[in-house]
Formats: sequence, C-alpha cells, structure tokens
Amino acid sequence: MTDGLLYIVATPIGNLGDLTPRAIETLKIVDRIAAEDTRRTRGLLTHLEITGKPLDRLDAHSSPADVERMVERLKNGETIALVTDAGTPSVSDPGEALTRACIVAGVRVVPVPGASAVLVALVGSGLAADAFRFVGFLPRQGRERRDAITRISGERETVILFEAPNRTQATLEELADATPERPACVARELTKMHEEFVRGTLKELATREEWIGEVVIVLGPHDPGEREATVDDHALDTRIDVELLTGGHAKAIAERLAAWSGRPRRAVYERLLARKQMKK
Repeated sequence: MTDGLLYIVATPIGNLGDLTPRAIETLKIVDRIAAEDTRRTRGLLTHLEITGKPLDRLDAHSSPADVERMVERLKNGETIALVTDAGTPSVSDPGEALTRACIVAGVRVVPVPGASAVLVALVGSGLAADAFRFVGFLPRQGRERRDAITRISGERETVILFEAPNRTQATLEELADATPERPACVARELTKMHEEFVRGTLKELATREEWIGEVVIVLGPHDPGEREATVDDHALDTRIDVELLTGGHAKAIAERLAAWSGRPRRAVYERLLARKQMKK
C-alpha cells in the first residue's frame, strides 16, 4: 500500500481572501483534516462550501498517541491536511509534532504556503528584513523569561516575537528597560479591518497601556555600543545592586546589563562580581 501525504496548509490570519486556490483545492481533495480548533476550521470549510470532511482535533494538549494514530492513518494511505487556527502550521504551533513524526516515519510532507503573521509583520514594520530572528512566544515568568529577554536585548539583528494582547505592555516594558531606544513596531490585527502598525522606540511603545487583538512585536536592529555614553558608573552600579537582589544568575544579569548599558559583557560581569563581593 502506498503511504498517504501530509499537506501543511496555510490558512488566512484574518482576511479570508488570502486563502490561495491551491489551499482550497487541497482542503477539498484530502481524506481528512487535522485542525488545532475544529470549530474554527469547520467555519472556514463552511465558507468554502466544503462539506462532509472528517475533522480531527490536534492541539497543544494532544498526546503522542494522538499523533501516532494520525501517522498510522497516513501510512495506511490516507491524505491529511494539517491546519492551524490561522497562518502557517508548525510556526509556534502544536502541529510541529505531527510534521516531525511524519518525517521520522518516512511519510511525505507537502507544504502548501500562504499567509504568515511573521512575514506580514516584518514587511509592514519597515524595519530591516535582510536578516532576522523569530523567537515565537516568550516564557511567561521566572528565570526562563528573564533569560529570554536578555538574549533578545543582546541580539543585533531584527527580532520577531508573538505576544498575547494582555501581556504585550509588560513585555514592551521589560524590553524597553534593557534597550529603551531600540526601534520597534507592534503589529496588531494583521489583514483584518482594524489592522494597525504602531512604530516607535521601545520606550515610546511601552507607554501605551492597552493592546487589543492578535499581536506581533518586531524589534529593529540595534548596536548595544550606542548606549555606552549615556550610562555612567554610578548608574550601572545602582542597577547591578538592584539586579543582585533578585537572586538571578550572575552571567545572565551581566548579559542583560551589557545590553542595557552598551558596555562589554565581560566588563559588566567583572564589575558585578566585585559589587557582589563588596556586599558579603
């Protein structure tokens, strides 16, 4: 028996007109559809007048056994379309598990390209697009989040990340705390009626208290060295003392303060160790 095919089908991120003819045809011909949210996908199929198509839920709560059952269907010759709630599956999306499992099992994977919030936000931001890093969603709290903010703040190239609207202001404030003058753009409600690109420095964007709708944050390229003249020894020492009270790892604190101050990481690390020793 010939193995089936897994089609990774991009769906609209807002405007239904962005669904490609190839994607529509694929959704019509496959045997079944694996969807992050069957209700949302059923609404899309109704709009396309596609009826009687079996839908299987495949989301972040799906177990390895759920994924394996889908792979077995494919190995038995079925064709399946993998779709997310919006955009391209497997980009900060639970569908990645099925894609990986199919590759391991030798099942052919066929991408059907289309809308991507990452690229729409990038090109609409007006920030440098020749090289960029996509980081998806940040950890919500704790050391993992602080370390992620540190890495992003030290990144010289354009950075793109997803964020929930209720956490957008806090994220902007944390990023602005490290690199306040870094150019940035908050892209919200992409391709929808109330699409908006809000541009400015991180310090400026962090003053907005409410963000509504799906959000993508784009951080422009920056040179940490540009801040060196504005952070004197006293300001750095004060910030080191505050950071030491959090109990974070010295190297992570040094990386974060290097991005904030524009000073070399090694110099900040050595100064931090000296301040730490003084307080013992």
